[in-house]
Order: sequence, then structure tokens, then C-alpha cells
Amino acid sequence: MKVYRTDEIRNVVLLGHGGSGKTSLVEAMLYVSGATNRMGKVSDASTVSDFDKEEQKRGFSISTSLIPIEWEKAKINILDTPGYFDFVGEVEEAVSAADAAVIVVSGKAGVQVGTEKAWELCDKYNLPRMVYVTEMDVDDASFRQVVEDLTARYGKKIAPHFQPIRENEKLVGYINVIKNAGRRYTGIGQREECEIPDYCKPNLEILRDSLMEAVAETSEEFMERYFNGEEFSIEEIRAAMRTEVMEGDIVPVAMGSNVQAQGVANLLSDIVRFFPSPDKRKCVGINRTTNDIFEANYDFSKAKTAYVFKTMVDPFIGKYSFIKVCSGVLKGDDILYNADTESEEKPGKLYTMCGNKPSEVSELFAGDIGAIAKLANTRTGDTLSTKANQVSYAKTDYSVPYTYMRYRVKNKGDEDKVSQALARMTAEDVTLRAVNDSENRQTLLYGMGDQHLEITASKLAARYKVEIVLETPKVAFRETIRKNADVDMKYKKQTGGHGQYGHVKMKFEPSGDLDTPYVFEECVVGGAVPKNYFPAVEKGLQESVVKGPLAGYPVVGVKAILYDGSYHPVDSSEMAFKTATAQAFKKGFMEASPVLLEPIASIKVTVPDDYTGDVMGDLNKRRGRVLGMNPIAGGKQVIEADIPMTGLFGYCTTLRSMTGGRGTYSYEFARYEQAPSDVQEKEIASRASEE
Repeated sequence: MKVYRTDEIRNVVLLGHGGSGKTSLVEAMLYVSGATNRMGKVSDASTVSDFDKEEQKRGFSISTSLIPIEWEKAKINILDTPGYFDFVGEVEEAVSAADAAVIVVSGKAGVQVGTEKAWELCDKYNLPRMVYVTEMDVDDASFRQVVEDLTARYGKKIAPHFQPIRENEKLVGYINVIKNAGRRYTGIGQREECEIPDYCKPNLEILRDSLMEAVAETSEEFMERYFNGEEFSIEEIRAAMRTEVMEGDIVPVAMGSNVQAQGVANLLSDIVRFFPSPDKRKCVGINRTTNDIFEANYDFSKAKTAYVFKTMVDPFIGKYSFIKVCSGVLKGDDILYNADTESEEKPGKLYTMCGNKPSEVSELFAGDIGAIAKLANTRTGDTLSTKANQVSYAKTDYSVPYTYMRYRVKNKGDEDKVSQALARMTAEDVTLRAVNDSENRQTLLYGMGDQHLEITASKLAARYKVEIVLETPKVAFRETIRKNADVDMKYKKQTGGHGQYGHVKMKFEPSGDLDTPYVFEECVVGGAVPKNYFPAVEKGLQESVVKGPLAGYPVVGVKAILYDGSYHPVDSSEMAFKTATAQAFKKGFMEASPVLLEPIASIKVTVPDDYTGDVMGDLNKRRGRVLGMNPIAGGKQVIEADIPMTGLFGYCTTLRSMTGGRGTYSYEFARYEQAPSDVQEKEIASRASEE
């Protein structure tokens, strides 16, 4: 692929609900642009962007893929993203590198929750956008309904500039609203001029009026001409639309059929025509040496900098760091500096990726997207610059994974292989985390949802040939006491020669501090227990609180007072006093009304108003206590509640099914509270069966 200048580049992310047709649209784009000579199908597992075995097996995108397309002397870097919410991290990576978005909507399924989330993401990143309605070749597809739904949600900025011509429920052509001219399809991706059918004219008039009104609002001169009944030229309409699209005041709506590659050429032309090149976008970092702001703004004449927005780790083709060049011109023989890891990197070669196929390029201009292979010390979110001009860009804001499962390695001896494979997968997927929970002797896998974790396990088996089993995790309970106990404990072993003798009298009571395992005090009078044995007594306590007598959980909030005892001048030892203390603790703890404490999380659930009743009802079922609700923008409420950690298992799936995917939640550990007796009994029984 030839080298493109900054003003010839368009970086476009495809967003939309799962199954709306993003991947098949990419196939049609590749075919229409001449990059491929046949269109792949998702159902045949033959598409360029769904190259991963897991994607092919399941029939949907799991990761973002980069597809460069050459069209009308421009290079369009298409970022094809997954539509399912478990893979939102991939979408966030792509959006951070894009300069504009095409929101793909199925003409059959209409506006869905994925469409709304795509719009919200564009708002968050201030991306110019366009809507493309797919499946217009399907019987019950309705372009008019999609336009009406979009207008109801987002207002007058929705501006359809194509209108379908349908005969016998089939898409046979379209009307270009800007040109006021009809086109009839003659073959795959081909068309010819035709008359506008009479039945299309009433709707065309409505569409054209709203488009002209939007154009008129771009300047006072245009407004005057519009009121005087003057016509705008095609060039004037397009120039005005380009301005409005870039500022987000107009969202053009196009349509077509991916399978027939109809409407795709128009979409590619619109991308080149209406969307900004990177030099029209802002990009600001920090100069690490001077702490001054570095205004990169995709200017190819400034010092070289690039942001690593994604990492691909493939067992067969190796590691590739996907970069967006923020300033300067990158060349293969450059020596780059990673200020985040304070290390030098030598790219050697630069690539553009098409799916998982790299093509070498000599240089990448500011604003372009490419890849560098085998960067040893570079991760997603790092900035590459030069040692003389060290720059850092703000890292992408990713969603936090809250769903977690315990995982066990299926085959003994595979532990190292699994941890190495997970290290590679977490380098590739920023929303996947592997955590070692030493307290409960378990390893945890965090992700964006149950499907995310299930696919991770499946990938481990397919890619790295190691198997893990996902299970419900153990919760970190604690043990404490509610009453006082007084214990007299003697540890005595008489054998030939030296024996063992340790005698302690101790009181145990609640300390009131649940953050500290124990408090130790001694008030021994008259040397009944010599001072040199006090550390041994404390050591006995220290070891006892690690695994409590009730159910083997760590102990908190206990005050232990050593007030009396006795010793033997020959047989007493530190070991004897430590053992006596451990036995005293066990007896005293069980006599002082022991209880289990369960961890409580503070949860915030964000849902549209309509779902608040259902969500609060479900939180109550999970033993949650709703504390209040706060309204936020967009007709949503944030429900705040306290909930036991055990009540969070499976919550992600339940919340999504209850709210049609519109609900989100976050939580953090708050405190420990006494567990209800039924929960305590069940937990003690299950721990006993594990031993």
C-alpha cells in the first residue's frame, strides 16, 4: 500500500448493535474498492476482519480489526468493532484512535440498545458521525421507520440524504436527495440513472426540505437565500454538510445492502467527502522533560510521536502494537523512546494491517494508523516518541471489569503455561484481569461479563492448548467474637529429659476494630509469666488469627489480655507458651459467641427510569439495601445500595436481561457486617466439607 499524507487519511470506527452488519459491511467495502475479488460471509467464517478461530466458530466479532481501504485518492482506515457488550474494551480502543464514526443500524431490527450506546460513545469522544442502514434487501426492512426512530431520539440533526427505491419489497435503487436524482442497481455494486418513481416523491420532498433547512442554518447568507426560495448548488450543499457533519450538527443517514454491495460505494464517497482528516482534530500530550503541553494535532512537521491504542498477540504471527501517529512521520529505521517504561524501541519495520495480514510500508504520516511488530517493552496505552522530545498522551479511559470467576487449571503441571498464556491475553485485552487471591487460596479471572470469561477459557484451549475450569469464587468472610471469655490453658508434656511447660490465663473480648486482626495486652503481676515469653504468646496469637476456629477464615476485632499463668524453670520454652496460647485462643474464641462477618459492597446501578422498580426489587432479593436514587442526564437514575458480595454473582447477566442491556453497574468493597445465621450455618458446613 502506498504512503498517504495526513490530509488524505480518514480514520473511521464502525459502531452498532451486535448482528447489525458491521463485519459484512467491511467485506462489501473491500469488494467494491477492488481490494478483494469475492465477498466473504460471516456464516461461512470467510471474512477478512473476523480472522480469529473463536470469532469464526461463534459467528460474531470479539476483537477490533483494522481494515485499510483505498478510495478516491484517500486511505480509509476502517476499525471494525464487536457489537456485544462483553467486548466493550475493544470498542473503546477503536474509538480512541478514530476521527469519525459510522453507526450501523439493521433496517430489519431497527434502532437497538447497541445503537444508543454507540451514540453515547460518539458524544463522549466528540466524534462526527453518520448512520448507515443495512439489510435494505430484506423484505421487512424499513428505512423510514429507522429514520423516524432516530429523529424521535436525536432530533432534527438526523439528515437522510438517500432514499430507497423498493419494488415488490426488494431494494432496486435509490434517490440521491442532494442531487435530486434516481439510480437503479444493475448488478452487484453497479448502478445507472433512472426516473424518480411517483410513489417516492412525497417522502423525497420531506427529506429534501429538512436537508435544505439544515444547510441553510450554516450561514446567514444561506438562510436568506433559503427564505427567498433560491436553490443551493450540489457543491454548496456538500460543503455546508461537511462543515455541519464535522461540528456534529448534522448526522447524514445512508442505506444499502451489504450482501448485494449496494449503497457501499456511496458510503465510501461520503466518508471521504464529509469526514475530517486527522489534521482537523485536536491531539494534545505532555512534554515529559519540560512539563509543557505538547500540541501534536496530527501535524507531520512536528517531532515524531505515536500512541499505542491496541495490542495483538497471536501465537502464530507474534505480537503487534497498533499505533496512531500523533505527529511527525514515522520510519522503520527510527529509534523510538517509550517514556512510560523508560526504554528505547527499534521498530525495524512498519506495517499496515488488513485483518491479521501485515503489509510493510516505508513510512507512516501523522494521523495514520499502522502496526509495529515485537516491541518488547511497550504495552497498550504507552506513548512512543524520541529521547530528545519525550511525550506522553493521556491513556484511554476503559470500562472496569466487575464480573469474576474462580479458575482452576484442569491438568496438573499446566499452571505455568496457563499463567503465561493469560499474561499474553491480558496484554491484548485491557478489560481482562487475572488476580491471585492468596487469602482464599484461589485464582480469579475478571472480565466484562460471563460470556467474556467463557470465551477466554475457550481461547486458552484453542490457542494455547491449556484448559481451565471456571467456578463460583469463594468470598472472603471474616471471623470475630461478640462476647467475652476467660481461659486457663496449660500445655504440659513430660518426657525423659527436657519436657514442655507453658501455662497462660487469658481474657478474650471484642476490640471494636474490624480492620485489625487482634490487639494484645499483658498485665501479669509478680512475674507469673516471665517477660521473655510475652513475644512467644503474641506469636501464638499471630498464627491463630490467620485461620479462625469457626470456619477457617481470618480473624478480626479480637482483644487478647494475658493476665496470669505459670512457668517451669527447666521445661518452659517459647514453643510451649506459643502452643498454650494457640490452644487458649481456640477455646476462648469458641466460648465468646463467635460469628462470621461477610463483605459488603457499595454498588451503583445506572439504569433508564423505566427499569428502576425491577432493579430495586432484584437488589432486595439479593439481600441488598437500597440507600437512594439520583437522577442523571439522559433520563437515567443511579441507584445506590449496599449489597453482600455473595449477592453479586451472576448480577451482570441478570441486570442486562432485566434492562435490555441498558443497565450498567460498578461497586467497591465497603465494610464487613455480621452474616445472617442461615448464611453462617451454610458457610460453616461447606467449609467443613472442603477440609
